[in-house]
Amino acid sequence: MAEPHPDEGSVLVQSLVVGLCGTDSEIINGEYGEAPPGEDFLVLGHENLGRVLEAPSGSRLSVGDLVVGIVRRPDPEPCPACAVGEWDMCRNGRYTEHGIRGLHGFARERWRTEPDAVVRLSPSLGRLGVLLEPVTVAAKAWEQVERIGKRAFWQPGVVAVTGAGPVGLLAALLGVQCGLSVHVIDRVTAGPKPDLVRSLGATYHHESLPDSGVRADVLIECTGAPEVVVDVMRNCVPDAIVCLTGVSGVGRRLPLDVGALNREAVLGNKVIFGSVNANRRHYEQATRALAAADRDWLSRLITRTVPLHRFPEAFARQPDDVKVVIDLEAAGQ
Repeated sequence: MAEPHPDEGSVLVQSLVVGLCGTDSEIINGEYGEAPPGEDFLVLGHENLGRVLEAPSGSRLSVGDLVVGIVRRPDPEPCPACAVGEWDMCRNGRYTEHGIRGLHGFARERWRTEPDAVVRLSPSLGRLGVLLEPVTVAAKAWEQVERIGKRAFWQPGVVAVTGAGPVGLLAALLGVQCGLSVHVIDRVTAGPKPDLVRSLGATYHHESLPDSGVRADVLIECTGAPEVVVDVMRNCVPDAIVCLTGVSGVGRRLPLDVGALNREAVLGNKVIFGSVNANRRHYEQATRALAAADRDWLSRLITRTVPLHRFPEAFARQPDDVKVVIDLEAAGQ
């Protein structure tokens, strides 16, 4: 990549690390993703952490600050939602996303942007700041759950999170920070995930949600597995709120009694909604959640760090992987 042109923004950032997730795998498999206009390739890396090299005066940014670039950007002629900073709720679909859709990502040694497109982190977080973007997904989900809960009397006590991947574990973290009884459901019985859940003070279940016996007020689905999606819709208490964050593949068919599902949802006053991406407010919520979290626990989420010149290794999934990151500072080593 050429040096970023000053026209791209007044803030110059050196990339430190980028994290990988399922979206990156889908892009390299040709299932998703869109290059910037006029280009035939897309730089990956939407989960990111960098250090400011240049910043304009009055920007509240200084050389040396740790920052995270905001992934989604509003469309050039903003819809009503984008115009008020709610680009995660874009109405016309003309938004762009770094490393995903129409904008290069942050897996390059230097990049530029404007001050309002980055979030500054406490230097005490160090490289754990690369977890900020996945925390924003969980933060938005929780914000929306809480807003829906205010529709009427609501006093949640039990939370079920399906999937102990990074977003699921971080959603569990936020639930614990809210003082709720958190249960995490995942199929693995070995590796770091069960202990990561228990270290939070949450309960780990390796059986299915129905078999676990957990009846939750809040259910956050983070796998996208169709069977699990149905489970969270069917196994919750009256007035429950179900948030779907996992993106399912298409073409899979399951037998489903839609009438029974509708009957349970209507008679139980249930809410089922989807949540994706985040706006600046959620990034700021996520910075507070990270600041309040145990640093040792956060560091255990990052199970592998791969230097840039060996990047293919990062995409070769290992049994104990939770979060894999690519080290861009080690590019020349």
